[in-house]
Parts: sequence; C-alpha cells; structure tokens
Amino acid sequence: MTTHTDERAARLRTALADALEAGGQLTDPTWRKVFETVPRHPFVPEFWTLAGGRQRHVTSADPQWLDLVYTDDALATQLTDGVATSSSTAPGLMLTMLQALDVADGHRVLEVATGTGYNAALLSERLGGDQVVTAEIDPLLSRLAESRLRRCGYASLVVAADGRHGYPAQAPYDRLIATCGFSAVPAAWPAQVRPGGLIVCPLGWGTVCLVVGDRRRAEGRFLPDASYFMSVRDAGATGAPAHPGSSGAKSGRLTGLDPAAVAEDDAFRFLLSLAVPDTASATERGDDGRVTAVELWSGDGAWARVEGEVVRQSGPRLLWDAAEAAHEWYAAHDRPGRERFGVTVTPEGQHIWLDSPRRPVRGIPATY
Repeated sequence: MTTHTDERAARLRTALADALEAGGQLTDPTWRKVFETVPRHPFVPEFWTLAGGRQRHVTSADPQWLDLVYTDDALATQLTDGVATSSSTAPGLMLTMLQALDVADGHRVLEVATGTGYNAALLSERLGGDQVVTAEIDPLLSRLAESRLRRCGYASLVVAADGRHGYPAQAPYDRLIATCGFSAVPAAWPAQVRPGGLIVCPLGWGTVCLVVGDRRRAEGRFLPDASYFMSVRDAGATGAPAHPGSSGAKSGRLTGLDPAAVAEDDAFRFLLSLAVPDTASATERGDDGRVTAVELWSGDGAWARVEGEVVRQSGPRLLWDAAEAAHEWYAAHDRPGRERFGVTVTPEGQHIWLDSPRRPVRGIPATY
C-alpha cells in the first residue's frame, strides 16, 4: 500500500534527480530510472547532521526528516565515541561512481562497505539482487542493511566480512565498488575480478577507476570529481586517527608554504592525501574568514601545526616537511588536477603516476 510518505518521497526523489541531472552528476537514463525507483528513506530512518557546530540527531519523527533525506548530502548514520563511523553517501557522488562502474545486464558486483544498504539497493534494482554481494565489517550494520534490503524487496547477499580481503567465496566478479576510503587499493581485489572487469575505489580524496588485467594487475585513472569518504576501519573502531597532542613538538621554524594552500586548494589537498596518507587535518580562521592556522596529525603519533608562518611538529613523521615537499612537486608540475593522476596495482603494491604509468610520482607510498 502506498502511503503519503511514499508519495512525497517519490516527488522529492524526482526533484533531486532533476537537480543532479542539471548538475551533470546524473547522465545515464538507466541510472536515473533506478534512482527514481529506489527510495532512500527506508535506509536512513535516523541520522546526524551538524547544526551550529553541534551534532543534531534526526529521526523519522522530525518534520524535516524526509526533506533532509532527499538532498544531495552525506548523512552520518552511526556514531562511535562521538565520531561518525558510517554514513549514507551523498547521492550525487554515489551516482558518479555507479556510472563509472559501467555495469551491464548479467554482471556480478562485489560492494565493499555496505553501510545502510542503499547503494546495494541501487545495484540490485539495476542488476537483480542475486547479482550483488555486499560486505560490511560491522556485524550490526550488516544485519540492519540486510533487513532493510529485504523489506524493500532486494535479495542481495549481505555478508559480515572485512572487505579489504574481498569475498572470495563468490568470486570472480565483473565489477567491484568500494564506498569507504583507502590509502591504497588492497592487492586481494584484482584476483577476484575477471580480466577486463572494473574496480571503482575511493583513494585518498579522489576515486580511481581501474581496469583489471592478467597476473592480478589493475590500472586506471582518477575521476575528476572530489571524493571524501570515511576511512576503512576495523570493527568497533572509528577509522579516524586520534589527535596525539602537541607534547614534544620541535621548536618553531618558518615555512614557505601558505597554510591556506593546505586548507583551500582542493587539487593540492588531493595530492597531499596520497603523499601523506591516513592523516587528519583541522583549520582555524579569523573573523575575516582567512586561514590563521592548520593542524595535521596521524595515527602513528605524528603532529604538525602551522600558525601564521611558524611550524611546530613532532612524531615519527614530520608531516609539514612532507607537505612542503609535496607542494614543491605540485608547483613544479603545473598544479595537476585529479584527472591527470593514475594508479597501477600489482601483488607487490601500488604506484601513483602522472599522465602515464611511465611517469611515477616519487615519494608516494607504494604499499598497502
């Protein structure tokens, strides 16, 4: 039976599809039909948003719930120790990645990071539930996603498993898509995708689309669009590096790198996410909106703070030194955007390249 909520949700979904099509994120008529068919709201009965710098808990009892669900925004759907650890990806980014996946009738897909189950529902509507396997490391999220998928009529195989290892029991796949962030593509994946198949994976602050070849090798380029995902994590963990504190920081020195470049230059921030992986950042601004300070920190205890032109840093990695070196390379190579970068993955690891696999970017970590 169709309810008033379902009817209103359908109208909101069509309006959002119109907006995404106008913005260029939705270009495939087949995916538009899928998007208008699959409801998002059953998969996000509650979520958290930031309002006035504070987390706001939104449930289906909230008058704004449905309107917020059908916006092009990511919605935090799980908090662990106050940190968001799962979310429903912004629909525009989801559709960009699904279109890049280039599925066709009969394809079998492995999804890594089920989350709410909404992305698996879109894939199931397009291909049929029996063609979709989705892996989620968090058992609770796995159970919730499976129940929501079943209530919406989708029979995808939902497994509580660490997607970093793929899911070999159902391999090989024609396509693999990940919906959490990685610093390197797991070497296990190409072996589970047929030669000629595709892997679409968030890597750093971008998304790479790889073509699988023989001998467990995969290679491809980054999509031009920005891509920000929560990091892959262990069950019960946040995936976000805890701030190590500033004790033991070396005395200040001057920097030639403007902190605003780290805070505001999106192309450089993408490069930095590859050159200095698994690093969090925070920005402070003055009353006029200008950047006054930037902090970087990582899970290994490294920490750096730049305030004005003065740098203080500590830990096993000198993060700001790495940022300065990356920016020198970036400026010397005409400030390249995401679409000029690519990745080659082999059983030995990965390397990042610029324009061609024959031009590896030196200094980018090569192993997972």
